[in-house]
Amino acid sequence: MDFNRTQGLKKDSDFRKVYKHGKSFANKYLVMYILKNKSDCSRVGISVSKKVGKAITRNKVRRLIRESYRLYIDEKVKTGYDIVFIARVSSKDASFNDIQKSLKHLVKKSDMFV
Repeated sequence: MDFNRTQGLKKDSDFRKVYKHGKSFANKYLVMYILKNKSDCSRVGISVSKKVGKAITRNKVRRLIRESYRLYIDEKVKTGYDIVFIARVSSKDASFNDIQKSLKHLVKKSDMFV
């Protein structure tokens, strides 16, 4: 996944819709919201709060989540969903393996694997 305009959630209204009507799953490092959309591809959004740290830290966490999703989840997840990942404060000290395991756990928990 390239997280380009067609496959990424960008608009605030899209994020709000997923938060309001979607189902949530959480663990130590991440919170995941999912909502069925009317298209045949899944869109992904990543949110990292200022509570996590300064811009460098937030961007690092965002990159870890994005790469984890791209490598291990993207092809194996059901299509037709809007997915939002929210990083918790504890994720700033997490390694790539921690984020990867956390992401896999949430996707399994939500029954999104094909």
